[in-house]
Amino acid sequence: MQKISLIICGSAMLALTGCFVNTETERGLVGAATGAVVASTAGGNVVAGAVVGGAAGVLCDDVGICR
Repeated sequence: MQKISLIICGSAMLALTGCFVNTETERGLVGAATGAVVASTAGGNVVAGAVVGGAAGVLCDDVGICR
């Protein structure tokens, strides 16, 4: 149960923090860090989590989430 709470918290952190930085590079770095933390907490692959999180951070403004 605690892992699920940490995953939800990490996802919320990515969504909120990623929108307050100015450049795609900064959003990508925040996304990668958050993805790695969430993957580590969930017992998954940290590198894959960082890649997915980084991609989500870079692309969030392109799909209209971070505007």
